[in-house]
Parts: sequence; C-alpha cells; structure tokens
Amino acid sequence: MIVAEVALVGWGQLTRARHALIASLQERARRAEAEQGRRVAEARAAERTRIAREMHDVLAHRLSLLATYAGAIEYRPDAPPEQVARAAGVVRAGAHQALDELREVITVLREDDGSGDGGAGDGGAGQRPQPGLADLPRLVEESRDAGARVQLYDRVADPGAVPGAAGRTAYRVVQEGLTNARKHAPGEQVEVVIDGRPGGRLLIDIRNPLVNGHAAGGAGPVMPAIGGSGTGLIGLTERVRLAGGELDHQVTDGEFRLSASLPWPA
Repeated sequence: MIVAEVALVGWGQLTRARHALIASLQERARRAEAEQGRRVAEARAAERTRIAREMHDVLAHRLSLLATYAGAIEYRPDAPPEQVARAAGVVRAGAHQALDELREVITVLREDDGSGDGGAGDGGAGQRPQPGLADLPRLVEESRDAGARVQLYDRVADPGAVPGAAGRTAYRVVQEGLTNARKHAPGEQVEVVIDGRPGGRLLIDIRNPLVNGHAAGGAGPVMPAIGGSGTGLIGLTERVRLAGGELDHQVTDGEFRLSASLPWPA
C-alpha cells in the first residue's frame, strides 16, 4: 500500500514537472518569436529611415537647384530669351525628377510591415544606385550649370579603392556643402578638396565666403539667396558619425568651412 502511494505521488510530481517544462518551453518559443518579430520590425524601420535620409538629401539638393534657376528668371527678366527658356526647361525637368523621387520615398514610408506591396516598394527606392566619389564631377558640373563657381581638387590616387560607405558619405558631404553655398553664398567661389589614401583617412574640405545673402559677381545667372532650416548639417553629422567619421563646420574670417574625415582601412 505504501509503495503504491509513493508511486502515485512520484507519478504526480513527474506529471507536474513535465507540464511545467512544456509551459516553460512554450513561453520561450513565444518570447523568441516576439523577439524575432521585433528585430525584423526594427530592421525594416532602420532601412526605411536610411532610404528616407538618402531621398531627403537628393531632394534638398535638387530643389535648391530649382530655386536657383527660378530665381534667375525672377531677378533677370531682361535676360536673353534663350537663357530664360533654358532656365525654364531646367526647372520643368528638375521638378518632374524631384516629384518622381518624392513619390518613391512616400511609397516606402507608407507601406505597412509585411504587406504584399512592401517588396516592390522597398526595392524601387532601396535598389536605386547610390552615388559615390566617381559621381562628384557630375555633381560639380550640375552646380556649375546653375551658375555656381565650383573648383574641385580631387587628390585621391585611386577613387575605386575607397570603401563604398565612405564614398557615398563623402558624396553627401560635398552635396550638402554645395547646397549650403547656393543658399548662403550665391555666386561666390566654392573650393572642394578631396584627399586620402588606404590605411589613413578620406578627407573632405569645402570652403566658400559668406556674403550675408547678397549675390556677388561671377559667371552664370544671378543667384538669389535661398533660405534654409539648418537641419541639413544636423542630419549630415549623424550620417558621418554612423560611418565612423567626424564632421566639423565653422565660420572664420567671413568664410564658411565644412570638413569631414572618414576611415579608409588599408
């Protein structure tokens, strides 16, 4: 009798322990699934934030160019008809391009996690080729076409050896510097210096004089000053920091200087 009771008690304890183990395993599985879902959501949010930041940089640059050309039309009504027609054509083409880019980022930001349209939307914006050092001449030429006086000194011996992330960040630094120059020093000379080597740092230095919003003499159309919110440099500082670099900007002796240093592993 005693043996039977002991056996029943042991069996009951074993059953309770088994149920507790099963419940524990189920809870672990539930937590692991929830954690995986959280990580996926965070990864999606981070990717969409990255895409939105890229598109913001592109739109800010393009809209500042449009404002420059529109200002040239407004401030130079006596300009030759062909020059006015050319500026109007650039404004029209640039507006269409800016709208296309804006649609892409809005599509990305409006998509729900896990929706059927997510892949197509993310792919459309996320797969857009990101510019790097090789695209700097085109960026500078675009600003020159808008009337800016930009001098590029590219002292990088082998641009193709620059890591992709560093090259993309360097491009955005130059883009922001040229955008700021159009806003605060229209018509003034802008100097852009790129230098660096493997095993050291990739250095970007951009300088332009400040003219308090008044256009100075120079080639190309008159460029009116363009207002800005000042948030571009804040976002750029974060971008450079995430790339492992440092960004500095200062005004000395009436000159604005934007400089960045990015890692370039050997």
